[in-house]
Amino acid sequence: MPPLVKVYEALGAIGDGRVRIENSRRATVVSSDESKTYEVETSADGREIASNDNASYWQGYVGYPAIAVLLARGFYRPPANVTDALAGVAWKDLNRKFKNDWARTIAEVEQNLEQAGHDPDTVRSEADAVLSFLRALRPVRGKRIRPPAEKPALKTR
Repeated sequence: MPPLVKVYEALGAIGDGRVRIENSRRATVVSSDESKTYEVETSADGREIASNDNASYWQGYVGYPAIAVLLARGFYRPPANVTDALAGVAWKDLNRKFKNDWARTIAEVEQNLEQAGHDPDTVRSEADAVLSFLRALRPVRGKRIRPPAEKPALKTR
């Protein structure tokens, strides 16, 4: 199972509109800084999933692009208030700032959510529900696809 932060990132990708469904099997997800475009392929039932993000390729767990595609395809529908709350988060910057310490990243995001008038408990509860959905789905990794090369970042948040 992926770390909880990857669910937050996936919800943010949905909120930002960075997921594009190409056809019944293929989709793309643009990174939060727009420096990478990830390719994701799913089976019809969503159980087999291949993605070229670093987590899926190197760590072997379902990375945020794959989770975002499952959500965008409607296998699980998070409420708009949660995806909207996580829109605009500069995930790459936060992950670098905290040296991939996911707990510190989530704490920072939740603090920012609260300051912006969102309920961090609602967001965490929904992220936990997505993790429960993934546990029940028990996705299997499809073919390994090498991660894309990084382009110069187009935007910083």
